[in-house]
Formats: sequence, C-alpha cells, structure tokens
Amino acid sequence: MDSSTNSLDEASADGSTDYQDRTSMMEVRLQAQEDEITLLKSSLADALRRIHIHDKLLPLLKQQLIAVNPSAARVLNQVSCSESSSSSRRFSSSAAVDGIPLSAGSPSQPSHNIVNSANGHTGSPAAAELQSRPASRDQSTQTEPTPSALEPDQNTLPPNDKSLDPEGGCLCDQTLPNESRAKLVRVPGLEDEEEDDEDQQDDGGEQEKELSLTSSMEESVQSDLVRGLQREDSHDGSCSSEEPGSSSASLSSSTQNLSSRSGPLSTIQEGEKTLVRRNSEKLSNADRQRKRLDKKAASSANLLTRSPSLENRAKELISNAGSPGSRRGTYSQGQSIKMFIRGRPITMYVPSNIQNYDDLKMELPLERLELDWVYGYRGRDGRANLYFLPTGEAVYFIACVIVLYHIKDSTQRHYRKHTDCVRSLALHPDKVRVASGQTAGVDKDGKPLQSCVHIWDSNTLVTLQQIGLGTFQRGVGSLAFSSADSGGFLCVIDDSTEHMLSVWDCAKETKVAEIKSTNEAVFAVEFNPSDSNNIITCGKSHVYFWTLSGGQFTKKQGIFGKYKKPKFIQCFAFGLTGDVLTGDSEGNILTWGKSAADVKTLGKGAKETYQIMRQTRAHEGSVFTLCTLQDGALLSGGGKDRKIIRWSADLAPERECEIPEKFGTVRTIAAMDEEELLVGTTRNAILRGTFSDGFLAIVQGHVDEMWGLASHPSQSLFLTCGHDRQVCLWEAEEHRLSWSVSLEEYGLCADFCPNGSTVSVGLNTGRWVVLDLLTQEVISESVDGNEQLSVMRYSPDGNFLAVGSHDNFIYIYNVTEKGRRYTRFGKCNGHSSFITHLDWSKDGRYIMSNSGDYEILYWDIPGGCKLLRNRSESKDREWASFTCVLGFHVMGVWLEGSDGTDINALCRSHSERIVAVADDFCKVHLFQFPCPKLKAPSHKYDGHGSHVTNVCFTHNDSHLLSMGGKDTCILQWKVVGGNRWDSKDKLGSASSTSTSSLEPPAS
Repeated sequence: MDSSTNSLDEASADGSTDYQDRTSMMEVRLQAQEDEITLLKSSLADALRRIHIHDKLLPLLKQQLIAVNPSAARVLNQVSCSESSSSSRRFSSSAAVDGIPLSAGSPSQPSHNIVNSANGHTGSPAAAELQSRPASRDQSTQTEPTPSALEPDQNTLPPNDKSLDPEGGCLCDQTLPNESRAKLVRVPGLEDEEEDDEDQQDDGGEQEKELSLTSSMEESVQSDLVRGLQREDSHDGSCSSEEPGSSSASLSSSTQNLSSRSGPLSTIQEGEKTLVRRNSEKLSNADRQRKRLDKKAASSANLLTRSPSLENRAKELISNAGSPGSRRGTYSQGQSIKMFIRGRPITMYVPSNIQNYDDLKMELPLERLELDWVYGYRGRDGRANLYFLPTGEAVYFIACVIVLYHIKDSTQRHYRKHTDCVRSLALHPDKVRVASGQTAGVDKDGKPLQSCVHIWDSNTLVTLQQIGLGTFQRGVGSLAFSSADSGGFLCVIDDSTEHMLSVWDCAKETKVAEIKSTNEAVFAVEFNPSDSNNIITCGKSHVYFWTLSGGQFTKKQGIFGKYKKPKFIQCFAFGLTGDVLTGDSEGNILTWGKSAADVKTLGKGAKETYQIMRQTRAHEGSVFTLCTLQDGALLSGGGKDRKIIRWSADLAPERECEIPEKFGTVRTIAAMDEEELLVGTTRNAILRGTFSDGFLAIVQGHVDEMWGLASHPSQSLFLTCGHDRQVCLWEAEEHRLSWSVSLEEYGLCADFCPNGSTVSVGLNTGRWVVLDLLTQEVISESVDGNEQLSVMRYSPDGNFLAVGSHDNFIYIYNVTEKGRRYTRFGKCNGHSSFITHLDWSKDGRYIMSNSGDYEILYWDIPGGCKLLRNRSESKDREWASFTCVLGFHVMGVWLEGSDGTDINALCRSHSERIVAVADDFCKVHLFQFPCPKLKAPSHKYDGHGSHVTNVCFTHNDSHLLSMGGKDTCILQWKVVGGNRWDSKDKLGSASSTSTSSLEPPAS
C-alpha cells in the first residue's frame, strides 16, 4: 500500500496475476462447454436407448393384443400390410446370410413356420409378419429377442383381467391361457456379441454393483429380465421348433426360476411353454448363466434407486460451475456443501447437529474491537515524523495510524481518519494542530484511491480540514506550515514523478500556487521562518530556493562552487541569523547564504545567488537530521557513527553521544526540553534520554515484513517473528517488548508449547528452533526439508508437534521433557501443494490441514499419520484451535470474488464465539463463530497499511493481535461487548428447531 513498495516488480506481478485470472476464466468456460457437450451426448444416448427399448417391446405388445383379442390380428395385418413385404425381404436376406434355410416355394418366408403347441396349427399371417420384422437391438443388454405371435384360443381370460402398461413397457397382471405357447426366435449373428458381453460380465461382474449411472434406466431392467427368460428357457441348447419334447424339458427349469423372482414378466403361468431357436454351443452352463443374470438384474435395480436422473445431474453441474474468483456454495440436503474458489469446488461436510442448514441466519457478532495499542514506528524510510507536544505526548505514525503516546503515563491515543499509509507529518506553530498526508494507494479492486492532507486537532482528534483531495498524485511526500504568518499557509510536495510543489491557504482551503519542482527525489520542504514567500526544498543532488510572488514561483539553485557536490542533501534547518544549514550524504553541514551575482561568470543582469558560505565536518556517513533548539544550538544525527552531536550557534561541537547499535542509526530528533530528547531510528525505535544519561527505547518494532505470531497459553504474552530475523516476545498488558533474539534465518511461524515454557519457531530454510522463554537460548533445533516452514502447532496435550512445510509434508514429532526434547514420529504425505494452516483435534489424535491448492485433509496421527480418505467422518470432530481458512465452520468468511489468497489467516477465540480474519486488503474482520453461511456479516477494522498477515487472540480472549506485512505494525485490539454463552449450542439449537436466526438464549 506504500508508495515505496510500488515497484516494477509489483507491476509485473499484477500483470501476471491478471493473465492468470484470464487464463483461469477461459479454462472454466472451456470446461463448462465440455460439460454441455457431454450432457448433450448423454441425453441423445438416453433417448436412443429408450427408442430401442420401445421398439423391442412393440412385438410383445402386439402379441399380447392378439392373444387377448383375436380380431385384432386382422387390423394389425391391414396396418402393417404396406411394410410386411419389405420387412420380410430384409429378414430373408439377413437369414440367408446367417445360414438359415428358406423354403423353395416361398422364398420370402422362413421354412420354420410358427407352431401352436395346443393344436399344431400354424400362426396367422399377422403373427408371421410380426416374426418377420427385424428385432430391435438393446445396447445395454446385447440381446435381440424376436417374439412370435400366439394364436388365440377360445379359453382366454376376459379383457378386464388383462392389462398392459405401454408407458413402462411391462405387462401388468397379465395371465396367458394354459394352452397357448409362444416361440421366441433367437436372431442368428449375435453370438459373438453375446460372448463378448459374457466375458465382460466375468471380468467386471462385481464392479457393476459399484457403478453410478447418470439417468434412470427402468427399461434396461425390463430388457435384462426378458433376456434372462430367453437364456433360462434355452439351457439345453438343442431344442428347435420341431422338438417339442426338448422345449417341455426346458420349461420346468424356466418356470421354477421365474417363480422365485418378482418382475414384470413373472405373471406368466406355469402351463405356458416357449420354443426358442438358438445356437446351443454358446450357452453350455445354465447355472452359471443364471447367476450372471441375477447379478446383472440386481445391479440394475440397485442403480435405479441410487442414481439421479441425467437431467438433474446436468442442471447441478451447470449451476455449480463457478467463475474465477467465485466462492458460491451449493447445498446438498443433509450431506455436504460445495463452495468454489477460482472455479475449483471445495466440499464442506455438514455436521450432524445441523438439520436445517438453509434456515440458519448469520448475524454480526455481539463482540467488537477497540484499538488498544500500536506497536512500532516508521523510521526506516521516514523523515521529520516525530514531534513532541506540549501535552507531554510524542506524535508519530506507523501504517494508517497516527499515535499520540503520552510518555510519562504510558498511554496512547490514535488518529485514524487516514485510509492508507501515512507518509508525512507537520506540526503547526501553535503546537496543537497537526497536518498529516497519506499515500494514494489502491482499493481491493485495483482502483486508485485519492490522497489528501488532513489538518486535525491533537487535543480532540477532530479533523478540521481536508486539503487537496484527489490533487496529489501517488501521495503526499513532505509537508510544512508557514511560521511568519502563524501557520496561515501549508506547503505540500507530492510523490508524483515531477514532485509537484504547491502552497495552500489553510483558512480558505484553496491552492495558491503550484509548480513542478524536480524529477529527482525530494526529502524535505520548509518555509523560511521570517518570510512566508520563501521556501526551501532539498533532495537528491540539489537544494532549491523558491520565491512566491503573485501566485508564481521562481527557483534558484544552490551553487556548490569549489565544494564537492554530494549525492544527497538529506535535511536542512534555519539558524538564528536566517542562514540555511544543510546536512548531506558526505557527513558535512553546509552553511548557505546570499551573495552578489558573479558578473564575470554569469554575465550582465545576473541576480544574487545562494552559495556555500562554510563547510563543517560533522559525522561519518550521512547527516540524516538537523534540529534547532530555542537557544540557537543545533543538534545533528549521524548515520554510520550513530552519534548525536550538540553544536553551538557558530557550529562548534559541545556534546555528543552514541546510540546503541541494535537500534540502528539516527533518523530524526525532537527536543522535549533543553536536555531531554526523543530520537527516532532507522530500526523503527523511538529512544528517550539525555547526553549524560544515555538513551532507552520507549517504542520498538520490527523493521521488515512479519508473518509469525503466537500467544502464550496462560499469560498475556505473545511472540512475533519476521523477515528481519528478529524473534520478539511482547508483554500485552505492559505494552512493551520483553526480549528480542536475532536468528541466522528469518522466521515465518511460531507456537508455544502448552506448558508455556518453550516456543518453537519455523524458519525459511526448513530449519526450526525451540527457544527457552526464560533464558532465550536455543534448546533444540531440527531440519525438515529445504523449503520454508509455514505453520508450527502443538497438540493440546503437548505430546506432539506438527510442522507444516512448503514441501507439501506435515512432519510430526514426539515431545518429551516438558517441551525440551523432540524425536521424529512420522510424516503426513498426501497434499499436492504447500501446507498453509493446520489444527489439532481436542483429543490430540487428529489433524485438519489446508494447502495452497485449497485442499482440506484430515489425518490420524497415533494411527501412523494416516490420511483419512472419508472426510465426512470428521464433520463432527471438535478442534482445539481453528486457524484453517477452509472449512465448514468458517466458509462464510470468504468474500464474493475471492481468489483463494485473499485471506491470509484466521483465528477462533478460545470461547469459540467469534473468529477474527486477516485479509489482503489491510482489514481485520470479526465474525461470529461458526459462520457456515456465505456472505456472513462482519465488523471491519482499519489501521493496517499493508496486507494483514496474521491474527491471534490472547489466552483469555481479552485482546486480539493483528500483524501487518510491509507496514511492520502490530495492532492490539481490545475485545468489548458480548456475553458468555456458547455459540456451538446456539448453532445446534437453531439447526434442530428450524429457527431463522441465531439469537442467544434469554438472560
């Protein structure tokens, strides 16, 4: 968020991110199109299957109609007369090819006419026509039954006793006469296909029970039973139309099998006999064949009850197709919920105690946050950002907060009206009003935010004026109030490429003049204390003297002449005589003054110039700050030598002291009185002291990006670590740093042992160390892989330590000797991306983990670090902590359009009532816990000026700690409001009683 971090690398990274987002969108759209094509193919195949089944059942329907009503044969004969000849020709041709002999007298009719077993008469012409039609082929069963007609008998049942279900294609309560027998003809040429089907049944018969179809297939079960009837009736393999004895022998086996099952064809009476022509060598083992048929029928019936329809599954597939960045969820009643991140579905299993998920209503938590303390100070790249107020407060800034720290009372107040990182500060001559400028920055959608200058009252923290909203490009780099007219004007230099210099009338809030200053860096700007029309600026290789007249600026550049021109003019101040004193990168203090024009050099008409009158050697390295005291003395702060020197009015050194090396070099100086000083350092510390007594730190902080954060299990302590290789232990109640240790590598994660005596810190090299809290010594260290570690987590009982790494593994260690001895227990292997978060169950047996590709996995640790394949088994498990950003209980924390990296961390309170979230947009959110519904409401809190990397509650939930990334800021929030009742009971009660809100029980 800081302008100092807006580099070309970040711009390139943004472009790469946009390209990845577009690629992801195209992949999802392509996948959706492929799904639509698959849907269309499946629908077409389903339609063709239904058509084939109905075509196959049509001869059966005609056959039964003739059996019930003999007169229907003549009608059917008339209807099918036109197609009879062509059908016969097609059948005859097929029969000839397959080797079926035809009679010489009637080449278009088969030689084996239909025989009625009751009276020996041949079938009617209509029945022959039915037989001659080619059989429809069912691809699901690979059978082609061709039923022949039954010649009607006088002893048929009444029509009201026979019914036909044309929709389902099955016979309902239909009983055939005892005397009637039908002959089912096996069409030759399908033996090979049937053999292939049988081989497939042998190989995968058991797998058929596990299949999941995409559409209902009631008709396939009908066809399976029909084929089973054919095969069971034909187990002897030698019967033909001329061998009624063989047919009679096969009938007993068929009827016995039929009587043992229920189905659409089980109403056929035992007196019925069927003659089937077949090739017997393919069906030699009748028992084996019947077993296969029973398995297939059972499998088909199973699938009918288990499988949703094709249409329903297709609709679900299309509705669930998430766009890139989407986190929409779909609810499967009583089973699971799917949310989508960057188009990838993530399944969340609903706990058993939630019976009415749709009726749950997410509400704002009763608890709120109040900013209690700010740790840190921006000194590493700031200038003129520390002042002392008459109220006894030091005013400085870090991130988006301006801190007013009362030194004697050790209290803080905070001005929090800025929307992005504060970059500059100026104190009004009345010592009450303060001007502060911020960087422009961008919002979460990448749109630029408008920068401005706030003028506010330091007593009431009320904003008095807002200057130049939207005028300053990139941000406000430097500020200064005029002194000669009691602060009537404000000078501003922005962070644009031209570093625009503008002067504003504070009373009217209008711009008086504006000009481009330089393309080089500008470090400081000040009004001449005796003339508000004269302004001085300094920066890289320049010092400019500006004169404002009639709304126009004129510029004169300081001339170095015979003196070496330094690379940087770091700072300047005004002497009592009006001379300008500058400190440069060569360690010198230069005194500037006006001189007559050099006519020989500049020619006639040349005007007066500003030249160096005197050079004073002051420090080794740069002179970063100059401060004029009321008695005319001058203070200077050095770079490499870390010295503070007091100079007399004529620049004679009087006193000096050196600040400790661990605090860095001097960045700025503010005088509390003639003796006591405040010193801001480059290592983000503020020191208080005198030349005689030395200096002690009253404000300290990290100096680089931070990620590791952990709170003590029983005391108001917390630990932080970051890229500055510092491990710091803080006292939350005293608001101070307890101790700090430097490591060889930088720390990224940490966790306290449950007994509170040791703490483990994971480093960027795969190494992790265990520190003793009392001695700050390293008592144990190990190495797991060669990639950075992302999470350290002790089990609740302290017997195990889990180490999550970027090499996709979770390493498990046995912990003994009260957290002082560690031995490798196992390794969890199953994630396909780096580990991001993990938590232990309350019983210390299981781990829930998240990874960089949005996986949620569960592990059985005592069982050998085994991956639990059935994730639904863990839906009711209780967790000792909840820091995983993906899970059913925290699904509602994800904002619309999240890309999976927008939430860096979350933490559930120990009371399990609220959950705090750290996001990539400088915000801290507070949700109720659990929050399993999408778009859950939350309280949002500003203050950080960079991505919030981590959050953590203190041991008693009295405070929440949040940690910024690049802003190096730690914010301590006080948790206020709320009452002591269990949100888990609330959620279970709401789900079981179908209430529409999650109200607490009446008090």
